[in-house]
Amino acid sequence: QVQLVESGGGLVQAGDSLRLSCAASGRTFSSYRMGWFRQAPGKGRELVASIEWSGGNTYYADSVNGRFTISTDNAKNTVYLQMNSLKAEDTAVYYCAARGMVGSYDYWGQGTQVTVSS
Repeated sequence: QVQLVESGGGLVQAGDSLRLSCAASGRTFSSYRMGWFRQAPGKGRELVASIEWSGGNTYYADSVNGRFTISTDNAKNTVYLQMNSLKAEDTAVYYCAARGMVGSYDYWGQGTQVTVSS
């Protein structure tokens, strides 16, 4: 079955960088779109960035545009989220998700905690 496993979260200070990884397995993802979501305490889940598995057609939320970069590594079946200039408001659980080219995100990872101290 499809598995998405996130890693790379942690506790950092404002202004630091982190790179999250999402290892994908269980099917061929070449026709899929991958997304990174986050959920802060008391808030809804928010789409942060997304990308076609081929590496094209990226999307970024306004709140992270210019600071975060999403990318894929086909050889490693892994999706990355490079997060620079982190702010306290980036504190959240970050989730990796996958969907077909249309429709909703069907597959989700277990999440990884990112905490940014100010």
